[in-house]
Amino acid sequence: MWRMTEWDMAPAQRLELIEQCLALGVTSFDHADIYGDYGVETLFGEALALKPSLRDSMQIVSKCGIKLLSAKHPSHTIQHYDTSAAHIAASVETSLRALRTDYLDLLLIHRPDPLMDFDDIAGAFTRLREQGKVKHFGVSNFSRHQFEALNRRIALATNQVEFSPLHLAPMFDETFDGLQDLGVAPMIWSPLGGGRLFSGGDAAGERLRAVIQRVADDVQRPFASVVFAWIMQLPCRPVPLTGSGRIAAIAEAVEATEFTLSRTQWFEILRAARGHEVA
Repeated sequence: MWRMTEWDMAPAQRLELIEQCLALGVTSFDHADIYGDYGVETLFGEALALKPSLRDSMQIVSKCGIKLLSAKHPSHTIQHYDTSAAHIAASVETSLRALRTDYLDLLLIHRPDPLMDFDDIAGAFTRLREQGKVKHFGVSNFSRHQFEALNRRIALATNQVEFSPLHLAPMFDETFDGLQDLGVAPMIWSPLGGGRLFSGGDAAGERLRAVIQRVADDVQRPFASVVFAWIMQLPCRPVPLTGSGRIAAIAEAVEATEFTLSRTQWFEILRAARGHEVA
């Protein structure tokens, strides 16, 4: 939902998109306090207010911990992180008001903060759960060590990280291995490489585009569906996010749940992503 401010939709149109997502089985909606210059949660809340009964059919995710430079927050004189207990609590209150809901299903710390205190964060999470304001907690963009340090203090539901055939780091830096070991499924942002898989002129983008299209032709599935399927075949059970406001594009993401790639096809895409064979 992070691009919602760019879609130029009236509240009724936003509601229609939400209902179409739910009809496809897409029930989780990913937000952050800062998305759309602190505006996306309000737009989503306006749509939800038109049909509040939908709240029970969805999971609302939000993030906190980043303070952007914004005309809406003139006190922010430098872009920085704030993972203090006070800021976490205040951010949740702001998100609840904007989203017009009494609780969040999942709250994530948006990025690791050099000044973060794991005990302080765990205490803030515990209080929010006891108050009924947040059901589950997680993080985003955390390393394996950072995730495990906080997870020892309070159970975390996910680590939302960037991953795509154009960004393989979590596959090789133990992020996915650690999550699989703990039985925690990661959420994946930018699974399509920010559009580079479709139009990027760099060598990696062009190489991948050719291979993915060939696999898509072989399995007779859309290009994007093949990318999502490739990601979801990882044993850590990744949950990709899509930032599209087009229901057809969202449907292609859902279609990825209907098929699996052969091991050969999967490694063909990996080879194209890395530019060389496995050892």
